[in-house]
Amino acid sequence: MAEGENFVSRKRRPRVPVLIAIALLHVAIFYGLIRALAPDFTAGVEQSVTEAFTVTITAPPEEEPPPPPEPRPEPDEGAQGDPGREAVPRDTATPTPRIRVREDPPAPRATSTGSAVNSGAADSGSGTGAGGSGDGTGSGQGGGGQGGPPVQVAPPRLVESISDSSLFPIPPGGREARVGRRAVAILNVSAEGRVTGCRIRESSGFPETDAALCRLAPQYIRFEPARDQNGEPMASVFGYQQRFFN
Repeated sequence: MAEGENFVSRKRRPRVPVLIAIALLHVAIFYGLIRALAPDFTAGVEQSVTEAFTVTITAPPEEEPPPPPEPRPEPDEGAQGDPGREAVPRDTATPTPRIRVREDPPAPRATSTGSAVNSGAADSGSGTGAGGSGDGTGSGQGGGGQGGPPVQVAPPRLVESISDSSLFPIPPGGREARVGRRAVAILNVSAEGRVTGCRIRESSGFPETDAALCRLAPQYIRFEPARDQNGEPMASVFGYQQRFFN
């Protein structure tokens, strides 16, 4: 008997989770039988339980969106702009100028009495000053000398010129290439009416012809010389033009 008692005492006791699972299983079987036999009753119980545990969440009221901005009218290209702010002058004060008063030196004392002849103006005297007449140098009322440099009053007059075009070299293309053209030279004329200098002012288009003009001018060109204010011959300058007709 002692061994049988030990065997019974050695059996394991059922655990708590197993007991809970068996209880839930019985509850489920019992709920299934009730729902099968009385469906309306179970539906009411389920609705009550659901309403008891239902949480109602109220959403905040939606805010109305702000109204859209009013469209701005497009400015007229020809319209007048907004007037500017009127300028208001700022009050300013002009500084008082400093005026320096010039003090005149005191006038010398006048001679009241005395017999000196060198104080004041006199008609004549032995000192320097303005006198009625004198023997010194000065400007005279007339004279026989020349009063200044000679001034040309009559220009030189051309007497002889270069009339033979064969004296000039033949240009490229023949003499016909030079017909209708001209060369202008500035001539220096002496008091005897001869050419003493020459320079070309306007070319004929042919350098050899221009050089020949200045070379031939002293030999063939003659003038009646220029005259000054006294009628005397004088040196001058003359603008000479040589035309080519053949």
